[in-house]
Amino acid sequence: MLITRHADAEAVLADPRYVPPPVRQDAAEGTLAWLRAQVSRFSTGETHSGRRHLLVERLAAVDPAELRPAARAMTLERDGDWRGVPTAVLGAALGVKDTSAVAAAATGYLSGEESPEADAAVAELLELAGIPEITLLLQGHAATEALIEHTLRHAEPGDDVEALLHETLRQDPPLKATRRLDTRTGGEVTIDLVSANRDPDVFADPIRFDPSRGRTPHLTFGHGARPCPAPAHALALAAGVLEALLHGSRS
Repeated sequence: MLITRHADAEAVLADPRYVPPPVRQDAAEGTLAWLRAQVSRFSTGETHSGRRHLLVERLAAVDPAELRPAARAMTLERDGDWRGVPTAVLGAALGVKDTSAVAAAATGYLSGEESPEADAAVAELLELAGIPEITLLLQGHAATEALIEHTLRHAEPGDDVEALLHETLRQDPPLKATRRLDTRTGGEVTIDLVSANRDPDVFADPIRFDPSRGRTPHLTFGHGARPCPAPAHALALAAGVLEALLHGSRS
């Protein structure tokens, strides 16, 4: 089933009977597939709640207000070479000084695509950090970089960074769709986030990119029982990078 309307998407995301499709549980310890079986994103029920609580608890010690200037400074230090900056800044805040293996591990984190390179990267990360820290780095890596990239498509020098980010999250989200399994029927549901975020019943002139909308009820950070645990942190990292790219040293 394909969900394209905002109200229907909200209903599915808020209903605990819809869960993430299961991941395999028989992988060798220390591999990407094993890691996917240990994290909150792909778990359900009390297991999900407990794992998610660990992420929220870990994030409580990281102030988003400190991430933003750090991301801006690192982007400027690298002369605008911003790839890897959000992950490096978040990693430093989490006590993970070397995040060079994150990109390789993240390639199959959402899709489940396994490779020797991803397994080696996960093994390297496990030498440096615990599962909560690795989870936060992997979940945020591709999404935050895609958010920055998509925002840059619409940006002009001097634009208001926060307004650009909020409208990009609605109109051009980094994650285009999310899937759920209906535990009553076994059927899979795909939520088209692009369509839901452009539902004309909720958003006026929804196709038009309009930063003046301000904050909107987009579903890019999820909804209901399983929202993104770190929206403020992701926005702070993206804003810091964009400030450096669009405003330079004036920010």
